Amino acid sequence: MQNQLVTVVRPRRGPFRTTARLLQRLSLDPARAPYALARTSCFPLLVPADFAARMRPGDWHDPLLLQVLPRAEECRARPGFSRDPVCDRAAAVSPGLLHKYHGRVLVLASGGCAVHCRYCFRRAFPFARTLPGTRQHRTLWRYVRSHPEVTEVILSGGDPLTLSPARIERLLAPAYGIAHLRTLRIHTRVPVADPGRVTPAMLALMRRLSRRFTVVVVVQANCAEELRGRCVAALQRVRAAGALLLNQSVLLAGVNDSVDALERLSRRLPACGVIPYYLHQLDRAQGTWHFEVDARRGRQLIAELRRRLPGYLVPRYVREIPGQPSKATV
Repeated sequence: MQNQLVTVVRPRRGPFRTTARLLQRLSLDPARAPYALARTSCFPLLVPADFAARMRPGDWHDPLLLQVLPRAEECRARPGFSRDPVCDRAAAVSPGLLHKYHGRVLVLASGGCAVHCRYCFRRAFPFARTLPGTRQHRTLWRYVRSHPEVTEVILSGGDPLTLSPARIERLLAPAYGIAHLRTLRIHTRVPVADPGRVTPAMLALMRRLSRRFTVVVVVQANCAEELRGRCVAALQRVRAAGALLLNQSVLLAGVNDSVDALERLSRRLPACGVIPYYLHQLDRAQGTWHFEVDARRGRQLIAELRRRLPGYLVPRYVREIPGQPSKATV
């Protein structure tokens, strides 16, 4: 059998910010697209070079490309989809602080992300009006200190790891003195989407945090094809720095809505030091309807995964229902 030539797309400096540049890099002619591309979008394209380097050139259906490419469907409003699908704003107790569930609060640490995922449930969130400034940080931590039942703080956004380690450390400095805080959870796409941001300084911060808190880092990989290249080493380094790594994926039409795709992901994650945690039903944000998979199909996929995999590799299939005391099993 003759060896097949595999084309590798090498990373370029800086992220891709236009559809034209990204498609040019992947040798894709927009005139031949098998689906309609968005001409304009209120949610700009942003794709790290490293993430783009893992896409298959010439493939319009590459699962990484489908997660980031603006399509015309985004511009069509659908009933049942909203700008705040999980009612984040109703849960705000101070600027940048959400309190939805017993025992834990969520801090919106940053409005920026390493990659703009088209299915993002906070794609329309008003970060500019909501993120806390220095004075609001004091209010935020006063609230946490006054609620002894809160044992866990979740850093989210945007993506908290787009901040510098120094800024993260300043934000968290008051948490060290709150005796009832035991766990720090960080929700991030950075190690998967833009692993170059996992710097020695970031890892040193993780080690310092791990000496005070149980540190849980929840990453997001939606398909096994994302878990290649520098991403693998970045995840392993975060694990070695003392964090427990969990993966939270979103069930996405065309990306991972087959049992084979989900099985590959669940088998690949442990090699990177990551435990499959959640398979999340799509949060119905306006502009994301074309990603939705029927919940009956999702349950069928999970049932088949249970037949193929040991229990520890089968993620919980969940959705967020506003007002409920926890994530609900689908």
